[in-house]
Amino acid sequence: MDIQLITILMFGSLFFLLGLGLPVAFASGTVGIVFTVILQGPAALNLVPTRIFGLMVQYLLAAVPLFIFMACILEQSGVIDDLYEMVYHWVGFLRGGLAAATVLACTMMAAMVGVIGASEVTMGVIALPQMLKRGYNKFIACGSILAGGTLGILIPPSVMLIIYGLVDNSSIGQLYAGAILPGLLLSSLFITYVLLRCGFRPELGPPVPKHERVAWGVKFRLLGRVILPGILVFLVLGTIFTGIAAPTEAAGVGAAGAMLLTAIQGKLKWRNVVLAAQKTLNNSAMVLWTMFGANIFVGLYVMVGGAHFVQETLMSLGGGKWGVIIIMQLILIFLGCFIDWTGIIMLCVPLFGPIIRQLGFDPIWFGILFATNLQISFISPPFGYALFYLKGVAPPEIQTTDLWKSAVPFIGLQIIGVICVMFIPELSLWLPRVFYH
Repeated sequence: MDIQLITILMFGSLFFLLGLGLPVAFASGTVGIVFTVILQGPAALNLVPTRIFGLMVQYLLAAVPLFIFMACILEQSGVIDDLYEMVYHWVGFLRGGLAAATVLACTMMAAMVGVIGASEVTMGVIALPQMLKRGYNKFIACGSILAGGTLGILIPPSVMLIIYGLVDNSSIGQLYAGAILPGLLLSSLFITYVLLRCGFRPELGPPVPKHERVAWGVKFRLLGRVILPGILVFLVLGTIFTGIAAPTEAAGVGAAGAMLLTAIQGKLKWRNVVLAAQKTLNNSAMVLWTMFGANIFVGLYVMVGGAHFVQETLMSLGGGKWGVIIIMQLILIFLGCFIDWTGIIMLCVPLFGPIIRQLGFDPIWFGILFATNLQISFISPPFGYALFYLKGVAPPEIQTTDLWKSAVPFIGLQIIGVICVMFIPELSLWLPRVFYH
């Protein structure tokens, strides 16, 4: 069968099943198994468990549930509440200060967790009512939470970068180091946008009333609440960057440290531990099953010559090597509207990775560019995860269409971030050189 026809049939079947509502894990796995039988014969099904088992025994995968568990424990500890209260009192006097405080708190929280759910849900419960009560424009309020919450999937310790490094065979430590500056760049873009917009139009984000502002002494005391979380960040990221521990060991330290931090605060209850374990099981299973299903699909497609076909197709479109990069980014943005990030990584990285290396690009730079682009998918209508997280805790007057509208300007800012990472490689390569060369 011709590779062009195979491509149309396999990807057409995949999107057809996704359109029926089947999860990516089962849609890709089903298509992969059916076409393995059609193209290679029933005997080739022996390769399926071999590929899955080879992925299952990867040591780095253990970091995924550990980082998710750490995030779930911290969600119970009240750390996000403390971070928000601290930045709320420090920057709340500004026009748009509460929205800026939300993004700042999300940025700090992103350095402690590798998933977005904790930040989106907690900020939706804490910050959104505060902003709406003080007359904030609902689009500014919701947009700052949506965009700020997604930073947790880019800024280390990112679960996304663990999966990417595992699939691409790249150094996770270097990916972590490379993601720091792009993550801070996006955070700065979000904050600058909010402050400028509310600065020119104060009615969109009025400052906190003077009678609610606290003295400087109280502000500095509130800073003390972030000391223990700061130590936790060092234990996780510091041990990775200094080479003391691999990401899996650091994830174990982070999970234990989160439990210790919560215990010190007197909030480590058995019920919360069980709830955190259940959330970890659900989220980890979703990620891992998607990896297994997409691995079957991509493994077959590469086996029948799909990787070579994709490479030839991209190179034939013109524009040179930068044209290939831009086309790849457009493909990722399109897929991000319909497929979750795990599926996109498993489907695209095995195809894009060899092309990037052949074109002479740094794989760490492309990994950060890939991850920065994927962050857009979390707030891209109609299936962005952050949209569903926030809708689940938002007041009834906040409609789904309101969330879609509030995400639009922040999607634009994220695209600006992608362009900056693309054309300023030092943003993602300077820190890896500092730590690893």
